[in-house]
Amino acid sequence: MSSPARVLVVDDSPTMRGLITAVLNSDPEVTVVGQAGDAMEARAAIKQLNPDVVTLDIEMPNMNGLEFLDKIMKLRPMPVIMVSTMTHRGAEATLAALEIGAFDCVGKPVPGDARPFGDLAEKVKAAARSQHRYSAAAPSASAAPIPANDFRVGRKIVAIGSSTGGVEALITVLQKFPRNCPPTVITQHMPPTFTKSFAERLNRLCAPVVEEATDGARLEIGKIYLAPGGDRHLQVVNASAPSCRLVERPPVNGHRPSVDVLFDSVAELAGRNAVGVILTGMGRDGASGLLKMRHAGARTIGQNEKTCVVYGMPRVAHELGAVELQLPLGSIGEEILKLTAARKEGIE
Repeated sequence: MSSPARVLVVDDSPTMRGLITAVLNSDPEVTVVGQAGDAMEARAAIKQLNPDVVTLDIEMPNMNGLEFLDKIMKLRPMPVIMVSTMTHRGAEATLAALEIGAFDCVGKPVPGDARPFGDLAEKVKAAARSQHRYSAAAPSASAAPIPANDFRVGRKIVAIGSSTGGVEALITVLQKFPRNCPPTVITQHMPPTFTKSFAERLNRLCAPVVEEATDGARLEIGKIYLAPGGDRHLQVVNASAPSCRLVERPPVNGHRPSVDVLFDSVAELAGRNAVGVILTGMGRDGASGLLKMRHAGARTIGQNEKTCVVYGMPRVAHELGAVELQLPLGSIGEEILKLTAARKEGIE
């Protein structure tokens, strides 16, 4: 980035505004150009300062963050990072914000946090680089899922990895799945308190059953398993009866759960009887695991640059040669179904 990312910090708490400002200004590639205490102040500041990125508190007086975000995305689309409490209620609101079009989210610090706001500065810089996305036309609504009677599922397992932008991307992909979809395992980088709420939200929005993965859960047709956030990685084990395993291991690529850990296990377990998909996200997690899947005979798909919120993980995977098919987001769900459907002459 040639010049620092210019940020407007919006929060009704002066203390929180000061803390966010200090964290961001400690990075030489980020500059806080203004602060606002509510939506009215924020609207005026956006007009006056024209920031590259806005950090926005979800809970504010007069007009809450969700309402204000909706207005921003309709009237002046731009990258917005939501600041939320790490509670169930905060998770629900944040997931709604990500669906509306927020770039990403960060949790408010709690006592004992060694690094308040963690990688907020990195997210701000990535958001500033993604501005072109916000001038594009709004995505079209997802098509209805294929009726279960029109889809004959084969024996393949689907593994999907995603990060920044993944909430919107996963909804787009999974809403194409029929009720009898292939067994699907997902690692999405997300705070621990968010994954249960996200699984519940996907379950309401999609035809198959979506649940947070539990240790020992058998992979079944018509079910989608989302890796829980926290201190364990999701793997798929047991060739005779594929199941979820949650393992306590250090973070991989800075993440736990890690997409690479999931993809590595699927490569070893399923080989050619798998489809690997890498969606939008910062960094490189999942790229080497997807390459292992392709070397093991799996079919592999990467989201293309134009439709990614952040073309990080898919880009690295593509450069490594891990991606067999590079597709726009709207085509990925249908392609997965083509690759996992049973052949007419027998179950694949």
